[in-house]
Amino acid sequence: MLVHLSIHNYAIVEHLDLELDTGMTVITGETGAGKSIMLDALGLALGDRADSGAVRPGTDKADILASFDLTAIPEARAWLAERDLEREGPCILRRVITAEGRSRAYINGSPCPQGDLRALGELLIDIHNQHEHQSLLKNDTHRRLLDEYAGASELARQVQMAAQRWRQTRQELERLSNAGDEQRARQQLLNYQLEELEKLALGARELEELELEHKTLSNAEQLLGNCRQVIDLCSESDAGNVLSALTASLQRLTSLQAQPGPLGEAVNLLASAQIQVEEAVGELNRFLDHFDVDPQRQQSIEERLDAIYGLARKHRIPPGELIPLQQRLRSELAGLNADDETLERLDRELAAYARHYREKAGELGGLRRQAGERLATAVEGQMQRLGMPGGRFAIELHPSASSEPSPQGLEQVEFLVSANPGQPLKPLARVASGGELSRISLAIQVITAQTSRTPTLVFDEVDVGIGGPTAEVVGQLLRQLGQQGQVLTVTHLPQVAAQGHRHLFVHKARGIDETRTAVARLEGDSRIAEVARMLGGLELTEESLAHARRMIGSAQT
Repeated sequence: MLVHLSIHNYAIVEHLDLELDTGMTVITGETGAGKSIMLDALGLALGDRADSGAVRPGTDKADILASFDLTAIPEARAWLAERDLEREGPCILRRVITAEGRSRAYINGSPCPQGDLRALGELLIDIHNQHEHQSLLKNDTHRRLLDEYAGASELARQVQMAAQRWRQTRQELERLSNAGDEQRARQQLLNYQLEELEKLALGARELEELELEHKTLSNAEQLLGNCRQVIDLCSESDAGNVLSALTASLQRLTSLQAQPGPLGEAVNLLASAQIQVEEAVGELNRFLDHFDVDPQRQQSIEERLDAIYGLARKHRIPPGELIPLQQRLRSELAGLNADDETLERLDRELAAYARHYREKAGELGGLRRQAGERLATAVEGQMQRLGMPGGRFAIELHPSASSEPSPQGLEQVEFLVSANPGQPLKPLARVASGGELSRISLAIQVITAQTSRTPTLVFDEVDVGIGGPTAEVVGQLLRQLGQQGQVLTVTHLPQVAAQGHRHLFVHKARGIDETRTAVARLEGDSRIAEVARMLGGLELTEESLAHARRMIGSAQT
């Protein structure tokens, strides 16, 4: 439950500290005193959206802190433990809004996203406001209230997610299926192109080797002539050849008796040259002995090169790019084949999601039907107490018009009402007047609050449009809820204020230069005086004070 609320520099609140307890706490005060400001500040601590206008003029930031006792809220403790945010003592939610409009959120002193405050806040407090009856005109509200009453909110979320997964899978399946004809044509082309490339079976260095061999064979006659001419010049020419010249030179130099030092080096170089020329001549002779000019081999090479060049021209790429092209086409074809497998997988998943949806939605529909009867009976009973004798209330479940999985489930939920005896049940939006709608809304809120898993319930002027004996019944209902947990009620009705276990009075404290909101805890005579003021009249009379005293005393007993 909420045990402490601290507000600093928010709107017209300079500094406010409230200690809160179990039971029903009523909050009263003149219009504009700041009652709703307190609840707005609490909403910020629970993750509501903020703006720079929330900061008190003349200050740099607003700071709101709410402390909760989580002893009786295991869901909240588990939520904190999952995120390593648990701590000893109360759980503290804090919100800081700067004058520039920036906002920071904290849970137990650790910075957190605003969404985390909102998620945790939903486990801690359930807020009902004076405009909630307007949402009763929407079928989405009918479905949400019924699911909450049935304890099926989580199941409803699972149904919604199952429908979303089914829809997303179907969209992906349709996208791939629509591209199927184009994809199949591309697959056929790729298969044909790959068949040509694989039939060619081009080796990694084959093109380079073929081009070199072809060049050699094409110049064979010139090559053989050049080789024979070089052999002749080096060793066979009668007019003089290189080896004969080198031999004669060595003989002349080595015939000398005394050889200067540099002359020996020249002799060594000439001897080395003689050896290298002899080896070169040997290599050329071996080349000539083994070189075979085969016209058929040359023709075979030319045909192979023509096939390679022709396929490269067909694909408009250099011949050297044929092997990388083959690899790219193979990868693309594998991807397209994988898409075929994906289609089959998505088809199986779609059927599985549809089965899962029908299972969960059927389970949800059963809970809705069971809870709908109980909720309708309970609301109808409260309508009698809230000044609508003979009024009837029913919950109708219509089968969904769509054959596809709907996020709302297999049925649509609609509240039907008959405000006066003898009138047929009709949709709520077509029957109820403003005052009747307020009473029906309050009846529903009181009933659904009894099944709420959150220990703190806030009612912000939900009794608008209600008066007389009905107002006293409203107060009694809220007091009963307070006996089960913690109820905070903002009210203008003395019949409701008198029912509270505790009473907070919100008023404006005016200084010389500023006005600020203050809160006082009323007990004894001060509380009697406030209830008497709410009963009406400019002056407190003995009669109004006595009436207020009787109302408070009756509520306590």
